[in-house]
Amino acid sequence: MNPNLEKLHPYPFEKLRQLFSGVVPNPDYAHISLGIGEPKHATPAFIEKALTHSVTGLAHYPSTHGSEPLRAAIAGWIERRYAVPPLDPAAMVLPVNGSREALFGFAQCVIDPSKGAPLVVCPNPFYQIYEGAAYLAGAEPYFVNSDPSRNFACDYAGVPPEVWSRVQLLYVCSPGNPTGAILSMDDWRFLFELSDRYGFVIASDECYSEIYHGSAPPLGALEAAHQAGRSGGAHPYRNLVVFSSLSKRSNVPGMRSGFVAGDPEVMKKFLLYRTYCGGAMSPPVQAASIAAWNDEHHVQENRALYKEKFKLITPLLKQVMDVELPDAGFYLWADVRRTGLSDTEFARSLYAACNVTVLPGSYLAREAHGANPGHNRIRMALVAEVDEGLEAANRIVQFCKTIAARARAH
Repeated sequence: MNPNLEKLHPYPFEKLRQLFSGVVPNPDYAHISLGIGEPKHATPAFIEKALTHSVTGLAHYPSTHGSEPLRAAIAGWIERRYAVPPLDPAAMVLPVNGSREALFGFAQCVIDPSKGAPLVVCPNPFYQIYEGAAYLAGAEPYFVNSDPSRNFACDYAGVPPEVWSRVQLLYVCSPGNPTGAILSMDDWRFLFELSDRYGFVIASDECYSEIYHGSAPPLGALEAAHQAGRSGGAHPYRNLVVFSSLSKRSNVPGMRSGFVAGDPEVMKKFLLYRTYCGGAMSPPVQAASIAAWNDEHHVQENRALYKEKFKLITPLLKQVMDVELPDAGFYLWADVRRTGLSDTEFARSLYAACNVTVLPGSYLAREAHGANPGHNRIRMALVAEVDEGLEAANRIVQFCKTIAARARAH
């Protein structure tokens, strides 16, 4: 067996299952899960219709490259959303079966384990796929901690040159999971300069890009590259690719539809890689994806639902814990030290008392540079409908007030 499999950590939800082992939740409450970032809003009917009305294509093998209409729809969305020059759909866009699968496989395409001891830089906390991808590609992950004093931005400037010299791949997540942090133009300029100096590839995970709480949409990697003068010439978007998905944007996580786009030289190699190991997207999913990428009205409605939830729920939770409205995404990243409980104690006790599931922040991060930036934090996914989210928030508030009252009594 591949010895690198032994390096993989249990997934956060397996750790949560073990944490809850033996706990009998309060039967007075119906269970509410804020633990898993799975969209719960209804799938738009027009996407379901496009999916079910396209089953005639099942008689043919789909191409790994995807259909020309789908690549054109994705390229058109990128151009409209990020105000970038037209992309070549044949050379710069590749449909994939969800961004998770592509993010994982991409490391095997990029990493050359024969060159020294390759590193893959990841944010910390992070989406665990980045770490697993690094190990299975024959590299080691190097974690860059987020800084709460800098709106959870990662301290890339603090990474030593001797580390950057070994980096072959940098995963960034903007908006971030779980922090909601967005990379600024200054951040992107710094990373582009490092990529040019050391030759590593940047993989930008942007699956939360369409769920934001202000008036301005988050800056994307291709958009930043264009503004930095990197979208043209003989080698456009050099060493930069972006990953996106319909799961959160369009409430279709079960459809498994996303894309990779960017540097045509990198995309050429990634397409070659995927012709061997990447599953081609089925024709019905391609048809539904075209419909989804070509419509923005449902995205605006979806975003409005999240804005309403965060506007109502965040002030409630601020009464009992340190939490702020994030820039984007559908998570609240809360500090629970005011309760006197650790993140794991909080999650276990809350589940027992109130039958509400939250995810301990330490499960989403690693000990790096003397700290685990997820310690004493919890991630709450506000994915349910408004009423259920408010019910969960009210239970959490009462739980925290009960803990505080007991502490005062002692």
